Amino acid sequence: MKLVVVSAGLSVPSSTRLLADRLATAVGRAAPVDIQHVELRELAVEIAQNFTNGFPGRHLAAALDAVAGADGLIVVTPVFSASYSGLFKSFFDVLDKDALTGKPVLIAATGGTARHSLVLEHALRPLFAYLRAVVVPTGVYAASEDWGAEGLQDRVDRAAGELAALMSGLGGARRPAPKDDLAVVPFEQRLAALRPTG
Repeated sequence: MKLVVVSAGLSVPSSTRLLADRLATAVGRAAPVDIQHVELRELAVEIAQNFTNGFPGRHLAAALDAVAGADGLIVVTPVFSASYSGLFKSFFDVLDKDALTGKPVLIAATGGTARHSLVLEHALRPLFAYLRAVVVPTGVYAASEDWGAEGLQDRVDRAAGELAALMSGLGGARRPAPKDDLAVVPFEQRLAALRPTG
């Protein structure tokens, strides 16, 4: 299975990329995946040019193709003004509107304070619901004080397990049901089975 990790961190090193790496590693422990990273910082100029000329550059086109062809996504953004970053949103604005339909997505964010943790629910989850992705139940937010503290790795492992299960499960869900499960039992026969005997 192909897992694509989209990270919108701007600094080097980046806590956003660090969280993305932890999540990807945890998914890799839960399921066999090929991991590809997409660093939006490196695509910023091509994303802006795509808005003005309507055509993605070579590197942006490769990133968009990777996301569209993935079996699952991890998306991680830093928090700016109580929401996702403009660079993060711009990347998903230039992505084909149907590219994420039915695709499992794990949402995550980083910020300086725990007060911004609801960004997962009021910004990220609605965005990916609008794009018709299947967002895993557990999102992961890491504030500055979370690094090295108890609890972060537990959330990472839980979210990664949910994504791995969803990625694996969707492949199984496409298989036709066994013929025995499709047997039709007449309603009268069901009622007869409920009648008291003797």
